[in-house]
Formats: sequence, structure tokens, C-alpha cells
Amino acid sequence: MTITKQNPADILQRYFGHPAFRWQQEQVIEHVLRGNHALVIAPTGMGKSVCYQIPAIVNNNLTVVISPLIALMKDQVDTLTRRGIDAAYINSSLNPQERETRYAAVEHGDYKLIYVTPERFRKAEFIKAITKRRIDLLAVDEAHCISEWGHDFRPDYTRLQEIRSILGNPAIIALTATATPDVQADIIHQLGLKADQIKIFHEGINRPNLHLAVEEVWGDEEKLARILRITDRYNNNGIVYFTLIRNLNRFSEHLTKQKVPHVCYHGKLDAPRRSSIHERFMQKDTMLVLATNAFGMGIDKENIRMVIHADIPGSMESYYQEIGRAGRDGLDAQCTLLYDEEDLLTQMEFIQWSNPNAEYYQQVHHILKRDCEKISTYGMDWLKDTLHRKNRNDYRMETALNMLDRYGVTERVDGSPCLKIINDLPPRLLDQKALEDKRIRDQKKLYAMVQYAKHQGNRKAFIHRYFGLPYGEKEGGRLSG
Repeated sequence: MTITKQNPADILQRYFGHPAFRWQQEQVIEHVLRGNHALVIAPTGMGKSVCYQIPAIVNNNLTVVISPLIALMKDQVDTLTRRGIDAAYINSSLNPQERETRYAAVEHGDYKLIYVTPERFRKAEFIKAITKRRIDLLAVDEAHCISEWGHDFRPDYTRLQEIRSILGNPAIIALTATATPDVQADIIHQLGLKADQIKIFHEGINRPNLHLAVEEVWGDEEKLARILRITDRYNNNGIVYFTLIRNLNRFSEHLTKQKVPHVCYHGKLDAPRRSSIHERFMQKDTMLVLATNAFGMGIDKENIRMVIHADIPGSMESYYQEIGRAGRDGLDAQCTLLYDEEDLLTQMEFIQWSNPNAEYYQQVHHILKRDCEKISTYGMDWLKDTLHRKNRNDYRMETALNMLDRYGVTERVDGSPCLKIINDLPPRLLDQKALEDKRIRDQKKLYAMVQYAKHQGNRKAFIHRYFGLPYGEKEGGRLSG
């Protein structure tokens, strides 16, 4: 049989090595190829990316993929190029010469897919290059980042309506593993579409091979004993998630004393170290990683046999995404939450740290604008001392700086720790009612996790109800936990 680019099933076999489509993949692809808009919700590891990658191969022109994480887009592009698909990414990991080369390649007609973060559309030189091309499809990965109601909001995702306009209003496909009904509606709104202009393909959240358990513990000694028992049962093959780096390091010391081989992964490791751990984890058949949630997107390993949450996560969305990294090969995998009520205090502090009020944002903005030279001389520790003389364990500054960056208020001064103020504070960070509403939503998300931990019935049914999905007799009979 002759393989043609116009046949999605043949492309699936030729490039991806699969004899047939799964779930609603083929219907999504056909829908998008007709120029229609789609919102795709399906569990982690179900192959959502195929739903835009195959249309990108079929189409004559360029597909632009919006992705939130540099590591995630690199993994996807590396996989595509190994399969002979012309793809590239443009992000801050490239040096100026590499970026210029890729801009030129885009202008000259190279690539079927180009991966970028939404922040890339702040760059005039990128817009100049991308607008030289006709765009057939705009794919929005991790689409929950669009929504302020979602668990990983990124302000630049709210510019997607504007970004789509810059690209000539192509068909759009948004994809996510986690979206409550409120988040689904907000995603559609933020895309600039009405409900009748976009079709929702919802595959549910069913992962029958994942076995869910909650074990109540009291203190580190009991928690360590449970971790040792579970990791030994699954041959040290999986991930143990912690909320705080200091807790991770403390348990790493305990495991080292017990001669349990493992590695640690968190956001304060330098980039080469994180990359090295990630590559070793992906290449080794069996490996135990103690991690914060920094070890997340892009972890596409099939045979992870267990995921342990040593601390309670802050939301059901985060929890569901993290357990979704287990058992992607379809074989049984264990997902255990170790619930210690004392850990709630940490998550409550996190909620305070991640929700500065409007006055705090104004204070940070003012100091950055007034004292850039002092920050340049004494570093960010000086800023921390200025803001938090009485409590060095207050981490609102980190949240505020992150949000100022995401909203394009600041930019890094080359060769200096100083952040240069380039814009006023956006209205969103000055709206105290909106900021307070978000804090309350975060508290409700944590409360839902507590309810889950204390739930005596079917835990998967609980998760379905949280995401606004039915849990019928047929499905309930197949799901355990």
C-alpha cells in the first residue's frame, strides 16, 4: 500500500509505529484537518500530542505549538526529529546566534512544527519571522495554563486570542489532562471563542491500571517506614514527591543510611544537574527519584511502577497530573498518598506565599524601580532582607518576582542580578478583590485534597466528581481504588 501524507492512519504507522488510533484520536485529527477548533481533555500518557502532530504533517504549511516548559518542548522536538519530522523549538535556552538561525529558517519555509512559549510573542524579531509564514494550526499544550481558575496559570496564555490574530486566525486545538467545567469554559473564553465554535473531546480521566491508596501517618519515622516498604515492593522504580526541598533532603539522608539507591531532583539544582538526572531517569529501566513538583512535565517514561506523595499536594489537579506519570505502559502501578495532618500547615503557608496582596506587589515594584543599583551591588538577598527583615521564611517575594516577569513588568539586566522595570503593574495585580478570590479558590482546592484523603469510598469516583464527570456502573466496575 502506498503511504501518502494525506492519510492520517498511514502517518500514524509510518512515523509513530502504531497500527491503529486510540480513543478519539482519529476523530480529533479529522475535525482539526477540516479547519475546526477543538478542546481535547484526556489523561496524561494517552497520546494527546498526536492530535496536532499528525495534522501538522498532513497540512501544507506551519503548525505553531504553544508549550509552557522549555524541557517539555525539547523532549517533544527531539522525539519528532528522530522520527524524521521537521520540527524545532525557539526559546531562551538558545544562544542569540542559534535563535537568529532558527528565525531565518522559519522565514525561509523550514519546519512543519515550531514549538515556543507564549512569552516568545513579546519578541518583535520572532513576530517578524513567524508572520512570513502561513499558519494552518495553532496548538496550545497544557491548556489549563490559560485559565486563572486552573492550577498553573501563566498570564501570557491569556494573550492567545491576540497571538492567534497575529498568526492569521488559524484553526486552534487546545489540550490538557485536567480541567474542571469552570476551567473548560474559561479556556474557551480566553481563546476568544464561543462554546458553539469549538468541539470538546473529553476522554475522561479513567486510568484503570492505577491503584490509588491513602495511608495516614504520624511523623517522619512512620512516613519513612511506609516509603521504605512501598519502594522495596516496587524495586525502587518510581517517584516520591515532596512539597519542600528541606523535607526531600532530610528523607534522602534517611534513605542513604538505609542504603537505598536514589537521586534527588528539585528546582534549586542547576540546569546541567537537572538535565543529567532527567536523562538518567529516562534511560535507566529502574530508578528511584525523590522530587518536588519541579520533576513533572516531560517525564514520559512508560514503566514507572509507583508514585508516592510523601506530603499532601495543594490541589487535586496537581495530584492527578503527578499520579498520571505512573503506569503509562498500561500495566499495574501504585499511587499512594501518605497523609499527615501536620503537612497541612506547609500547604497553608504555600497558599499565603503564592498569593501576595496588591499592596505587596506595589511595594516590590517600587523598590525595584528605586533601588536597582543596590540590588545590582548586593544581590537579591538585599531585596529579601528589605522586604522580610523579620521573617526570612516568607516567600512572597519569589511569587511576586515571578508574576512580574510573567506579566512583562520586568526584564533581566544582562550580567546583573538586577531586574529592570519596563512596564507598570497590570490591573490584575492591583485588583485586591480578584487576588483575594484566587486565595480563597486555592484554599478550597486544598480542602478538596483533605476530603479526598479522608474519603472512605471509591477514590476514583471522588476524583471523577471533582472534575465534573460521571462515574457509572460499567466504569466503576473497572476502576479500583
